[in-house]
Amino acid sequence: MERTFVMLKPDCLNRAMLGKVISRLEEKGLKLIGMKMLRFNDAIAKEHYAHLASKPFFPSIVEFMKRSPVVATAWEGKDAVEVVRKAVGATNGREAPPGTIRGDYSMSVQANLIHASDSKETAKKEIGRFFKDEELFEWEPAAISYTYSASEV
Repeated sequence: MERTFVMLKPDCLNRAMLGKVISRLEEKGLKLIGMKMLRFNDAIAKEHYAHLASKPFFPSIVEFMKRSPVVATAWEGKDAVEVVRKAVGATNGREAPPGTIRGDYSMSVQANLIHASDSKETAKKEIGRFFKDEELFEWEPAAISYTYSASEV
């Protein structure tokens, strides 16, 4: 099974939407294998958003992410990266289709509730950035045989 990283951003926490977002991913059939609350600092922000460091909006992203805690999560499932990206929707909540997390709950580009890894490689780096190996849990959901066919597990 593939793993991916999802971060529930300060707006998700402050709008009391953690449960809704986590439920959406669980209801899809993804398996939560790690979760923790943490505060962003400049070092984490610069590492996590290094690909945006030269953009004029970079300082506002860093400040936004430091406003309140975030919740880092790791998920597992068949094609987890792609499945989560589709469930999350476009970065701009106003452009995300209804039925996606951002399409249903976001009106912003920055305050868009959730960050999700964009590739398997990025997922591996991001999971490693936020979790130690012992903070990720192997377990089998009781409903696994109702989530996937036998040939998919």
